[in-house]
Amino acid sequence: MSPNGVEVPPWRRIAVGTPGVEFEARPPGEEASDVPDAECDGWSTAALTLRLASVRGAQHRYYGKPRQDAARAVPHQPSGAVVFAVADGVSSAARAEQGAAEACRAALDRILLQLAWSPASLDLRDVALHAAERLRRLAGVRLNKAEPDPTEVAALYATTLVTGVVRPHPDGPVVELCRIGDSGAWLLDGRRAVYRPVFPSKTGSDTLLVSNEVRALPAVPATVEQATGRLAPDQVLLIGTDGFGDPLGDGDGRVGALFADQLGTPPAPLWLAHVLDFDRETFDDDRTLLAVWRRSPAPPR
Repeated sequence: MSPNGVEVPPWRRIAVGTPGVEFEARPPGEEASDVPDAECDGWSTAALTLRLASVRGAQHRYYGKPRQDAARAVPHQPSGAVVFAVADGVSSAARAEQGAAEACRAALDRILLQLAWSPASLDLRDVALHAAERLRRLAGVRLNKAEPDPTEVAALYATTLVTGVVRPHPDGPVVELCRIGDSGAWLLDGRRAVYRPVFPSKTGSDTLLVSNEVRALPAVPATVEQATGRLAPDQVLLIGTDGFGDPLGDGDGRVGALFADQLGTPPAPLWLAHVLDFDRETFDDDRTLLAVWRRSPAPPR
């Protein structure tokens, strides 16, 4: 009971199956002082509702390492679109958390500039190239070199990236996105609790072999994976790092059921972060999830 007589039950971590070992998290180093253990955001435009959360995984909490995921989203005011980016810093990179954050900032900057130039079309490969160039510049400053080698950039800041835009449209919001690396995107059918991967997954039934190799920024392939489509009334667009995608799998297990239940309507941003921080043995990576709904007249929970 609190001093003012109001009983406030604690938010205990949600156990999904067998939980991991309980421990108090260690702080990250001084160079990661601007990377909190968890962060979240949430807002709505006239036509769309956004929620995002990013939490440090158990492995990084135990060893005192920073969260290496990042997510950013901004509205494009003239069109009412939502511009987003999600990144997962590659664990072998020395400053993966900085690479992920910089890639997200660069992607949003470039998409907003493209929308200002030509609102009807996007060049998403150009967005990826711009993010790679920003990582190169960041490495140049750190190494005090005008032209750092791509391997030097990757050794410092390698990161995956999923970025794009959701635009309002009379026939339903239009989704345009691309990815570099193995982070994922799904369309969740809230009525049937079915997850349809936007890109081929590395753990689902559509995958014959699982590879641990990640092709990440600053490398940009000649052909960047892209996808477009419309967001149906009962669908939610989900963008997530593999800390979310790996335990989700095909979406037909306990993790899929948990999020299908919690994402039926837009939750409070803090609650999304709490749910994303679920406890399940062996799944100890950082987790990031960004979700976009068609705007509902019903108030969010």
